Amino acid sequence: MTEDAVWQPLRDELSRWENAGRNIQFWLRDDDAVEPTDALERLLALSNNYAVPVLLAVIPSLTGRPLADRLKSEKLAAVATHGWSHQNHAGNGEKKQELGPHRALETVLAELEEGRRRIQDLFPEHALSILVPPWNRIDTSVLPHLHSLKFTALSVFGPPKHSQTQHIPVVNTHIDLMDWHGTRGCRDHAELVAEIVNEMRHRFEYGENMIGVLAHHLVHDASAWVFLTTLFETTVETGGCRWVSAQELI
Repeated sequence: MTEDAVWQPLRDELSRWENAGRNIQFWLRDDDAVEPTDALERLLALSNNYAVPVLLAVIPSLTGRPLADRLKSEKLAAVATHGWSHQNHAGNGEKKQELGPHRALETVLAELEEGRRRIQDLFPEHALSILVPPWNRIDTSVLPHLHSLKFTALSVFGPPKHSQTQHIPVVNTHIDLMDWHGTRGCRDHAELVAEIVNEMRHRFEYGENMIGVLAHHLVHDASAWVFLTTLFETTVETGGCRWVSAQELI
């Protein structure tokens, strides 16, 4: 299958939305930013070239002034709190989790409070009060406390859970570029396009209109960069959609 044929189903679905007078809203989240890197420069260049806003989930304990200085001039980048240190506290055989039940709740909350404050202090013009849990996992015991920690939204992966939405607005991602359990590179492009189209069809049927795309610039291979570029090219050139910022969503 040619690359053009791979992307045709998305173009067809976008045309259906446009013909119906509707717009699907895409938004981009990128996890694990810490400092300026060549990969971050590439991501920011793509964001600016295609006017696609990006929410950078920044690890508070590992970041500092170099990243803050680099982002000062960026108009399309925003910053979220990515846990505290992206450290796994789960036991052997358990799914990785920093914000789980493995430590005292007071310890977890204190780290989150310090993390949000650090992000706000370092990135005063770019910080949004969005919590992005490492590995997209957060224990239900933490959720009732997020408002008191001055978080205004939560962003994880997949359909929002009632246990989360009853406590705080949720702005999730739904399409992850990376094959974490296989090659650890970009997933097959045709598979990714099919997943996006299926998500769009579901939202068309149920009157919804938001899809989040999840990237990880630090581990992108060449295929991931090609996919992201082609996704931007396809969606920017075609009606029926627009890229929105995380700030618009909350």
